[in-house]
Amino acid sequence: MEDNTSAPFNPVPPLVAPPLPPAPPPLSAPPPVKARRGGRGWMIFALFLLVLLVVSALANVGWFFGSLFKMDGGARRDAEPTLEEVVVQDNDSRDKIVVVDLDGIITEMSGRGGYDMVEILKGQFKRAHKDERVKAVLLRVNSPGGEVLASDEIYKAVSEFQEKSGKPVIAQMGSMAASGGYYVAVGARWIVANELTITGSIGVIMSSWNYRGLMDKVGIVPTVFKSGKYKDMLSGSREPDQVTPEEKKMVQDLIDEVFGRFREVVGEGRGRAAKGNGREGRKLVADWRDYADGRVFSGTEAFRLGFVDELGDFNTGVKRAKKLALIDDANLVQYRQVVELADLFGLFGQSAETRIKVDLGFDPPKLQAGKLYFLSSTLVQ
Repeated sequence: MEDNTSAPFNPVPPLVAPPLPPAPPPLSAPPPVKARRGGRGWMIFALFLLVLLVVSALANVGWFFGSLFKMDGGARRDAEPTLEEVVVQDNDSRDKIVVVDLDGIITEMSGRGGYDMVEILKGQFKRAHKDERVKAVLLRVNSPGGEVLASDEIYKAVSEFQEKSGKPVIAQMGSMAASGGYYVAVGARWIVANELTITGSIGVIMSSWNYRGLMDKVGIVPTVFKSGKYKDMLSGSREPDQVTPEEKKMVQDLIDEVFGRFREVVGEGRGRAAKGNGREGRKLVADWRDYADGRVFSGTEAFRLGFVDELGDFNTGVKRAKKLALIDDANLVQYRQVVELADLFGLFGQSAETRIKVDLGFDPPKLQAGKLYFLSSTLVQ
């Protein structure tokens, strides 16, 4: 008998999803930052800065308008240049020696601030005179000479400074102190020159360019109206053969007169120095006038002829200044011109120029036709 009994039915259990992980706790907001209270110190400091800014602005405005009234021309310019004292060498001494530089062509052409070389040098000597701590002046000369009047004015300033103040001036020559450069130096109590210094060139020169030949080539004919027959005697537009012997003599007489003044200054200056220096200094040789013919000579030859007192350099001049001033040591100072706002405006006001320059290996001096010069012949040939 067949057993129809079947095995019990087991159904597949249903899939059950795993439980979700617990939710993370809510993020807490960062604690609020408390603003720091600023102290009164910051307010006081800021107020102090503001006051300084206002004071500085007012001072600059005053300096601005003050400088404008000092600009070149008429009564707006000060009578003397503004100078400031600069210590060149501090030797921890109460006494001072002022170093004054005379460099380049001697001229009365206006420079920075509207002041010329003569005015600046006079201002330096005047300040050295007023300062009781200044015991001597060391005049460093490095010049081929220059204008007759400017050279004479500086010579007189040197001589008058020594006479009124009683302080010695020691001239220390550089690479060149010729013609007008030597003219100025002879006003000093003592002259120091290097063995290779070019000096001398005692003489006067006047030049005039004749360009009539060039005018004829390009077809230019001058038309001249004059009040007297000698009014255009130095004109470069005249024919060379139109210059009469009488005109040549008039010019030569003028040259000789100024040349006589040059030799007179040399005799006076060196004679005065020899008297003050005694046996220590050098006297001019008896025939020194024979050497005052425009020739140049070295420092060694100048020492032999008595045109200088000593051979040496800048340090030699400093030592001699201390000895003549009767002091053991001194600080070396200089008086330098102060740059003012007016000077900058002068630069801004200059118009741009286009120039063509021919390189000759040196810069020739800018000579003006018909003007007298104490200038070394080595630069005008």
